[in-house]
Amino acid sequence: MAGAIIENMSTRKLCIVGGILLVFQVIAFLVGGLIAPSPTTAVPYMSVKCIDVRKNHHKTKWLMPWGPNHCKKLKDFDEAVSRQIEANDIVFAVHVPLPTKEMSPWFQFMLFIMQLDIAFKMDNDLKENAEITLDVSLAYRDDTFSDWEEIAHAIENRKLKCTFSSPKTLESEGRHYDCDFLPFMEIGSVAHKYYLINIRLPVNERKGINVGIGEIKDIRLVGIHQNGGFTKVWFAMKTFLTPSILIIMVWYWRRITLMTRAPVLLEKVIFALGISMTFINIPVEWFSIGFDWTWMLLFGDIRQGIFYAMLLSFWIIFCGEHMMDQSERNRLSGYWKQVGPIAVGSFCLFIFDMCERGVQLKNPFYSIWTTEVGTELAMAFIIVAGICLCLYFLFLCFMVFQVFRNISGKQSSLPAMSKARRLHYEGLIFRFKFLMLITLACAAMTVIFFIVSQVTEGHWKWGDITIQVNSAFFTGIYGMWNLYVFALMFLYAPSHKNYGEDQSNGDLGVNSGEELQLTTTITHVDGPTEVYKLARKEAQE
Repeated sequence: MAGAIIENMSTRKLCIVGGILLVFQVIAFLVGGLIAPSPTTAVPYMSVKCIDVRKNHHKTKWLMPWGPNHCKKLKDFDEAVSRQIEANDIVFAVHVPLPTKEMSPWFQFMLFIMQLDIAFKMDNDLKENAEITLDVSLAYRDDTFSDWEEIAHAIENRKLKCTFSSPKTLESEGRHYDCDFLPFMEIGSVAHKYYLINIRLPVNERKGINVGIGEIKDIRLVGIHQNGGFTKVWFAMKTFLTPSILIIMVWYWRRITLMTRAPVLLEKVIFALGISMTFINIPVEWFSIGFDWTWMLLFGDIRQGIFYAMLLSFWIIFCGEHMMDQSERNRLSGYWKQVGPIAVGSFCLFIFDMCERGVQLKNPFYSIWTTEVGTELAMAFIIVAGICLCLYFLFLCFMVFQVFRNISGKQSSLPAMSKARRLHYEGLIFRFKFLMLITLACAAMTVIFFIVSQVTEGHWKWGDITIQVNSAFFTGIYGMWNLYVFALMFLYAPSHKNYGEDQSNGDLGVNSGEELQLTTTITHVDGPTEVYKLARKEAQE
């Protein structure tokens, strides 16, 4: 009778905890949807054509598109021809941000893409697979009076992919090609108020540089940066969640160290998952407000990669520990076939990221997408990652189905137990199913997050209420990962409850060699968790 009361109280407590976590999950989505603005903002920039006839001009002078010290401007290239100004003496200047505005460290990063306005001309047609060479320079200053300080200078090549819908005749001259956007620049911090971009298109007919690229009329840039309001909400969430996970981690590991036995594999993996979650939570981004840390984007990718690898490994081990289909239990080596590919895949993605954002630490104009080989490799990584994620989700669903089927088959032995013992194990099964369903929901939300992050951001408008969809998913999924790790450590922490030796395997109605292998959220101080205490032989058979 006492066991039944204890079990009913435990089940009721579990429902209360689940309800509280659900409330926090809803709050996490609403914070992003209702409080935070959209994660990013796109700002279009039109370059200004400046004249600079001096040699080595990029080393001695920066050309401003507007302001008191603005450059001598060209209206169009027809004016350049009439004034006998060569192409090598024309500089496309872009000032970031627009007039009367300032950039802020709260913007976190800047990403620029380029669009070329290319007109069709019979005697200067755009060749197939043409390649444009850019001589680009980037500078900064923090007030309107100081000299510009150079950040980077590079000579980059970009392949032009353009189509022309009209027939190429004299009547079509002046019409523009439809060209794809080109990756231009990415910086991992916005530490200064003003930025200046100077772009030159050097022409060398003998070497074939910028020959056959058509008649370029204008260069447009689109700058994308993180919204300052979203950054503040994001930092606030990190600052709040970091101590929350740290406290539950300390409590969880303390409960484990109080036991006389050594920690089992599942407990170690859960603790490692908590460490990886804490690694993401620690709000080191606060330092980026005062320091020019251009490596923060790369560091963020590494942190997320470690957590994803740990999360995928945990799901495999969690399901495998309850599959009852292998003789080697409680050993990581028993899962090398499943965990090995996760480690190899994570390492490959790390190398890929180092080849992109790692190089951008020195050259922000570099992009792996600028070459055919780089583009194919990058697309291959994205497609393979998407396919692997979907296949992994299907495989996880199959494993969950097998675990539920195995438990259902073993439940036939429950009627032979004493009432208290039966209620106890029914509660254990309920808690296991509860946690498995949470795991499945977490996997589903992760897939949704991956898909949504690949499409254009938008918002939903219900009457006077506007919900920022992407912001809601960012904060909601981030909150979900934290709540999931919190729930794992809370439910799988060793319990001080002891049901006594009188309610041992004899109550099951089967001998010790035919014990059931179930799972539990309760472990005993004097021994292993129920998942390892209840029957190995059944699994071996």
